[in-house]
Amino acid sequence: MPLFPASVYDLERYLTVRSAYGASLGPDGQLAFLVDTTGVAQVWELTEPGAWPRQRTFGDEPVSFVSYSPTRSELVFGMDDGGNERLQLHRLDADGTRTNLTAIPDAKHRWGGWSHDGEQFAFASNRRDESVFDVYVQDRDATGDDAELVFEGEGWLTVGGWSPDDSRLLLTKAHSSFDQDLYVLDIESGERTHLTPHDGNVRYHSAQWSPDGDGLYLVTDDGSDTLELVRMDAETGAQSIVRDGGEWNIDGIAVDDDTGLLAYSRNVDGYTQLTLGELTGLTSIDEFSVPDLPGNVAGGVSFGPDGAQLAFSTSGRRDNTNVHVADVETLRSATTVEDAPDAIERWTHASTAGIPPETFVEPELVHYETFDGREIPAFFSVPNDASDGEIRAAASPPRSAAAGDAGLPVVVDIHGGPESQRRPSFSGLVQYFLSRGYAVFEPNVRGSTGYGKAYTHLDDGRKRMDSVKDIEAALDWLETQSVVDPDRIVAKGGSYGGFMVLAALTEFPDRWAAGVDSVGIANFVTFLENTGEWRRELREAEYGSLDGDREFLESISPITNIERIDAPLFVLHGENDPRVPVDEAEQIVERASEQGVPVEKLIFEDEGHGISKLDNRIEAYSRVVDFLDEHV
Repeated sequence: MPLFPASVYDLERYLTVRSAYGASLGPDGQLAFLVDTTGVAQVWELTEPGAWPRQRTFGDEPVSFVSYSPTRSELVFGMDDGGNERLQLHRLDADGTRTNLTAIPDAKHRWGGWSHDGEQFAFASNRRDESVFDVYVQDRDATGDDAELVFEGEGWLTVGGWSPDDSRLLLTKAHSSFDQDLYVLDIESGERTHLTPHDGNVRYHSAQWSPDGDGLYLVTDDGSDTLELVRMDAETGAQSIVRDGGEWNIDGIAVDDDTGLLAYSRNVDGYTQLTLGELTGLTSIDEFSVPDLPGNVAGGVSFGPDGAQLAFSTSGRRDNTNVHVADVETLRSATTVEDAPDAIERWTHASTAGIPPETFVEPELVHYETFDGREIPAFFSVPNDASDGEIRAAASPPRSAAAGDAGLPVVVDIHGGPESQRRPSFSGLVQYFLSRGYAVFEPNVRGSTGYGKAYTHLDDGRKRMDSVKDIEAALDWLETQSVVDPDRIVAKGGSYGGFMVLAALTEFPDRWAAGVDSVGIANFVTFLENTGEWRRELREAEYGSLDGDREFLESISPITNIERIDAPLFVLHGENDPRVPVDEAEQIVERASEQGVPVEKLIFEDEGHGISKLDNRIEAYSRVVDFLDEHV
């Protein structure tokens, strides 16, 4: 039976709470953004805050990004086919004419930005070799094979943008999620300058050209445990600190090279602090007073023409994702936060599907002790009417079994990556679970980003299963909470989080009531053998190599220990998944079913690495909810 006889709002209502994000400001003051009103993200446009938005694209597949030309009322957007991640670039003109700029459906295309005059754009693509990304420059009105190959790459290359004089491109080469190199490519000569020779793992993220073109601004943990904001010389690679990271990462920046405006965000235990200022020297910033942002998490920061406006998205557990625009001059002239109450204005009004935002639940940030004495951060949410007191400290003794009889079931929701972080942004599915009487626990186990370099490497290679032990410690902590029923705890996760679900179900099987695995890894060997050619090297850098670590990878694969699984299991996957191929789902379902474990499988033919289309999400999670009602 359902936990509650009936929720006021059904699952479909929660899943149709909309999100507006990915904003780009156009040369005539218009705002383009993505919103999933039709069930998948499409391009919409506004000319002023709160106006009626105009839908610009009408596809069946989700749009992944949108970028306005700096000089014309035209934009470029990206779209793949059925989640296969072979992104194609399209131009959308002011009159609605749409042109496929790349038209090579077997290749991936990664956007690299417009030239400042709007006449060309750059991108990286694996057209020549599926495992290698080359760099291309293309005229705005050219298509397909008309792109000019300006650099033959090796491995995973990304274009980071054009220099202010449009003569050079900034390139990033990724060796792993925690190790990159930066290069400057002279477009005419093809000469590439390596700026970041280094030993060990060093991150170089969010690099932007300086207004004079002589340097770059970026965040790096070169010499620091957390990401710092630095200026780097564009010829020598010499670095100077602009803002140190302190205890927390500076995790993103945006620079307007016309005005010298710079914005950066700091990730404080998962919550965003946004800073805006003006460069007054190579390493000095005159910072403005910025009011507190709506919600808990902000991102997608971009400047408009002449730096007059700054657009960004905000999200929180009680605030669905929406685009806000800041008036830079108002912030510049304000002497205190109180002087600029109207400097940041909400432009989009993505629907909450009629659900009152005040019914949404805000999580509590908690920390629990794990097996080696470390403190693991997590977000813990309980239904509005279910808490019977304060959340207990991690050192509290276990409750009696009788106390659990009246407790709530808990969904332990584990993020993917592992190079990722669960943050308190909006989730309709989380709010639905809470409305149905589930508590939700979201840990950031070792290996998560956001807590410094050392923390991210605690699960590397042969230490992989230490992150699974952090999940077991989470169960120990949950058992101390009087609001929790320890006999009704569910493991749920996607991608790497799906591996964590399967590993937890096999490592400590008697502690779970059920598991939900979405696009998860069941067998590290077959995963690495079959993942996209362009990804294998990066994934081997994280998990271990097929040549050197095959025996270890087999030993930690959930499929190897499948005889230990006991809890009922629901498996979701997309047929077109290029990251974790669908065979991972087929393996675990077949083997678990053979030994009598209750298993349900749902494969979507038009999805890839995740379930993105609204109709599919409704079907998937309706089935999941029914499954949990039956078994939990």
